[in-house]
Amino acid sequence: MIELRPHSKLGGAHHGWLNTRHHFSFAEYYDPARMHWGNLRVWNDDIIAAQSGFPPHPHRDMEIITYVRTGAITHADDLGNKGRTVAGDVQVMSAGTGIAHGEYNLEDEETRIFQIWIMPDETGLPPSWGTREFPRGERAGAFVTLATGMPGDAEEALRIRANARLAAATLNKGQSTDYHIEAGRKVYLVPAKGSIEVNGVVANAGDGLAIRDEQVLHFTASEDSEVVLVDVA
Repeated sequence: MIELRPHSKLGGAHHGWLNTRHHFSFAEYYDPARMHWGNLRVWNDDIIAAQSGFPPHPHRDMEIITYVRTGAITHADDLGNKGRTVAGDVQVMSAGTGIAHGEYNLEDEETRIFQIWIMPDETGLPPSWGTREFPRGERAGAFVTLATGMPGDAEEALRIRANARLAAATLNKGQSTDYHIEAGRKVYLVPAKGSIEVNGVVANAGDGLAIRDEQVLHFTASEDSEVVLVDVA
């Protein structure tokens, strides 16, 4: 089963400095049919204006992944962590018992991000934060795991405290690749750019695909594309 969720029909809001689309119920957008997908709770598609951003605010007991599509995001939190994550790279924050952070676009151009929240397997753990560079060339033509809490995944991936995996791939026009899904698991994916066909379903940049009861996903790019997916229990 593959359900297409067109970008134009997602919930969202425009706050001047922030133009956001919500794949799942979030803030003032509520849809009882889109509360979560397995333990995936939030997937927001955010456009942040230059020299603006999210002021310090708290989180608790949530795994929060930021995938930067264009531009860069600068992080600072009350644990003393600071960092700048650029397009194609990711940062992970395990909120645990509580963390307050700010996320800013300090660039002179807009920044586009996917912000993804995954419910943790265990609550009440110490908070943490990390970021890592993943050059696009390393995932050309195939999916590479960027963040994971699943045993057996690549050790160089960022760790999260959830039975989930974040993976991404870049595909040139006409290029194909496969992604295998273990029995009983679900996948949610969004093209960060381009246009792809997945098991006969076409998705353009920003569209969501909610997938279950599939064993293999066969991807073909109809133009140069970048795909981000979350594999969840």
